[in-house]
Amino acid sequence: MENIFDRKSLSMTILMTPELSNFSGVVHGGHIMRMLDQVAYACATRYCGVDVVTVYVDDISFKNPIPIGNLVTFLAKINYTGKTSVEVGIKVISEDIKNRTATHTNSCYFTMVALDPDGVPLEIDKFIPETEEEKRRYNAAIERKKSRSTKK
Repeated sequence: MENIFDRKSLSMTILMTPELSNFSGVVHGGHIMRMLDQVAYACATRYCGVDVVTVYVDDISFKNPIPIGNLVTFLAKINYTGKTSVEVGIKVISEDIKNRTATHTNSCYFTMVALDPDGVPLEIDKFIPETEEEKRRYNAAIERKKSRSTKK
């Protein structure tokens, strides 16, 4: 059985209900953005063991609409850590439970900063990628960080 308490990842599944819809009858993007922030918070807090706050959101892409009645699974993974920050990558899968089909609907990256009880940034454990997939995500996170630095 998979270790559900792996501190480097988090999976969360939510049923999309009518109060989440927009005028087109699909899930409103703002609701998905809110859920993404919650998932990033949960994943980063699990890794850091302390409160975190969102400091940067990189590349929220909306690839496909999410119909009401679908199950949505958020797959979050730690990609990179700095001294006090952590990047969380999130992939969103929408599952039509009646037709048994799944669609990749969203992807994004959140940078969170760990805080002590007084709200001061707190040094966190360094993430050391082990698998080839973790190394690929780690290197991509470094490139995103460099790209943000050059935009300033």
